[in-house]
Amino acid sequence: MANVEKGETQELIIEGRKTFFISPDPSLLPETYLEDYMARGYETYIIGDDRYCPLKAKVEVIIETFTDSILFFYVDSQVKGVKWEKYIKELQQKYMGRILIGVLYLKRQNEEEKKNLEKYYLFDVGIQCGCIALEYQKNKNFALIDKVMFANQACGRRKNIRAICDTRSRVSFITKRGQVKGSVLDVSMSHFSCIFDKTLDIKLYEKVEKMLLNLNGLHFATDAILVMQRPKNGVTLNVFVFSNSMGQQGVESDIQPRLLERIYQLTSDKAKSLMRYKFDEARKDLRRYMTDDELWDAGFRDYESDD
Repeated sequence: MANVEKGETQELIIEGRKTFFISPDPSLLPETYLEDYMARGYETYIIGDDRYCPLKAKVEVIIETFTDSILFFYVDSQVKGVKWEKYIKELQQKYMGRILIGVLYLKRQNEEEKKNLEKYYLFDVGIQCGCIALEYQKNKNFALIDKVMFANQACGRRKNIRAICDTRSRVSFITKRGQVKGSVLDVSMSHFSCIFDKTLDIKLYEKVEKMLLNLNGLHFATDAILVMQRPKNGVTLNVFVFSNSMGQQGVESDIQPRLLERIYQLTSDKAKSLMRYKFDEARKDLRRYMTDDELWDAGFRDYESDD
C-alpha cells in the first residue's frame, strides 16, 4: 500500500470523529475553512465528485473506513447518478446508528420550498444533524457550519487533534549530562509524545527549558513539562505538555499559527493518502464487476484502462 501507513499508524489516522462535506459548492464552503475548523477542534474534509471514482463509492469507503463520522451532503449540487432525496434516505435507513447525516443547501427565497425541504429530510428521512441554509456570502457560512458542528459534537471525545509525525520529526535539549536527542511520534496544539535515544534523566512534572523541535521541517524552541511516561514496544514513551512564557499550556503565540498549519498538513495529508488508496481500490472493484452501462449510471465518466 504505497504512501499509506499500515498497522498502528493507520489506526491512529482513522481514530477520532471526522466531518465530511460531500460535494459542496466551493464558492460557499471553500477548502480554506478546513484549517480554521481544525483550530477549533474539528477534523473536516471535503469530498468532491470526479471522473475516476463515483461519489456513491467514495461515501461507502468513508463510512466503512471512518466509523465515527458526520456527513453533510450539499443537495443543490448536480452529481451524475445521484438523486439526493432518494440517496440520503437509503443511506439513513442502511446506516442508521452508525453515521450521522446532515444536509446543506443554498438559502431559499421561497419560504414554502424551504419548509418542504426541511420537513422531508428532518421528519420524513430523519437525519440527525440538521438542514443548514448556506448564505450567498461565504464569510457568513463559516459561523453557520461551526455552530452546527458544535451542536452535533463534531469534536468527538478529543480535546485536541493529534498529528502523526514521520521519521523527520526530532526533539533535542541540553541537560547537565549533555545533549539528549529523540524522535517525535505525534503532536497536538497542547502536547507531543516522543522517545529518546537514551534514558531520560528528568523527573515526572519537571519543566524542560528550550527544547528544540523539528516537526517535519517546522523548527522552533519551547519549554515543556513531562506529564507521562509509559512502556511502548520495548521503549519508554514520554508525553510532554507545551508551556509558554506566561506559565500557560501551549506554545508561544507567534508559534501557534505555524504549529496549527503543520498539524493540519500532517493530519490531512495522511488521511487523504489513505482515502486516495481506498478510493482507487473501490474504483478497481467497480470496473471489475460492472458493465459499461452500469458504470455510467453509477457516475463513472472515465473508461481508460487501470493497467
